[in-house]
Amino acid sequence: MTGVEWIVEAYGCAPHFLRDVATLQTLFGELIRDLDLHPCADAQWTQFAGGGVTGFRVLAESHLACHTFPEHGTLCLNLFCCRPRPEWDFTGRLRARLDAQKVSVRRLERPYEAPASAAQVETTTVNAGTDTGARR
Repeated sequence: MTGVEWIVEAYGCAPHFLRDVATLQTLFGELIRDLDLHPCADAQWTQFAGGGVTGFRVLAESHLACHTFPEHGTLCLNLFCCRPRPEWDFTGRLRARLDAQKVSVRRLERPYEAPASAAQVETTTVNAGTDTGARR
């Protein structure tokens, strides 16, 4: 059995949508409804002085999180499900909801059992740049 993780970046979004917690709450609601996810608690939302928003929702299936950067017109979204789920139209929905100009969706299979031999284990480093710690 494997889980599925989606890592999504939406670029060229309208900054006012990225500052609007209600818009992001609606997006979370659509994902939860359409993929038949099961929240364990209310979502947590934080809006920062620069207008960016971080949202997080614990799910029975795992979690849903987003971070917005209105100054860059960018949304970063992560959804992990411990059970397979159908594909969701991230591109179409983020274009419609946030006026995104470009959407990148990475789908990862997350197996729960170790490979049969150590030779099958591989390490991948993606974008190993320096983290400046600058969030907003």
